[in-house]
Amino acid sequence: MIFEERWNDSRSPDAEKITSIQITIGSQYLKNNRVTGTRRKGTAFHRVAQTYLWFNRLNGFMFRPQRCESETQLSFMLKLGVNIDHVATVREARYRGRNCGEPDPIAAALASEAAGAHGITAHLREDRRHIQDRDVWKLREVIKTRLNLEMANAPEIVEIALKLKPNIICLVPERRQEVTTEGGLDVVANESALSETCKRMSDAGIEVSLFIAPDANQIEAAARTGAQFIELHTGAFAEHFGNGPGRETELNRLIAAAKQAHGLGLKVNAGHGLNYENLPTLRRVPHLVELNIGHSIVSRALMVGMETAVKEMLRLMTARH
Repeated sequence: MIFEERWNDSRSPDAEKITSIQITIGSQYLKNNRVTGTRRKGTAFHRVAQTYLWFNRLNGFMFRPQRCESETQLSFMLKLGVNIDHVATVREARYRGRNCGEPDPIAAALASEAAGAHGITAHLREDRRHIQDRDVWKLREVIKTRLNLEMANAPEIVEIALKLKPNIICLVPERRQEVTTEGGLDVVANESALSETCKRMSDAGIEVSLFIAPDANQIEAAARTGAQFIELHTGAFAEHFGNGPGRETELNRLIAAAKQAHGLGLKVNAGHGLNYENLPTLRRVPHLVELNIGHSIVSRALMVGMETAVKEMLRLMTARH
């Protein structure tokens, strides 16, 4: 039995997405909501096809043309990963070196999940400036969604990740003097080392994402490492958001990078500097799976609470524009 999903895309601004699910068994076809192309209507194969069709009818999944605002605005598929690092930043400002303190990043993660977040992101840095080892182990224990561990490709952190077994890791560059992660990985220069880590993680059942700039050479190298995802660094887009020409230039870089990565078989996430103002524009980037957002949500949470801040971001991600 062969399942083929075929998309006819007019490529217009209001593209028609026409899905035709075709089940082929010899001369049998399920197409355009009908079982056709067979004279063996009493066969088991024909009954399977009919059952498949009726199941989808009962569940409201009729295969009919669906109009989207554009081929890039499939917001119903877009997921939100909430980065809780800066909750820990506030805690460490007062309680550094102690095994207690407030605010609690674990509580922030649980509040984010309760508000509808699809995953939690935490960066265990080599210098432990915010998230601590105890935090990631507690997160692994209590959260019900998806744990994304941001980390450097450093031996100590790699060994922790292999024991922790998050759902996914995101490999990022680290510099001690930076305030937060700035710039993307140089995958071209470190392809061999990154490929080795990707293999070790894959063997342990852990997915890998590489945090990179929207650069064609970096994307090509990322595809060779064995990583399943890239996370596009949206920092330049965020920095130029207030400048019309600059914003469009950076947005077009992200669009081209996402298309290239998708064509190479990579799944595409994005993050860095995203906020309540620039996120609607970013939705023009195609093929996005998940946005990882932290500072803006934590900042907003100071005013309205964590759950409300997350819900407001989710509404922006699903709103029609």
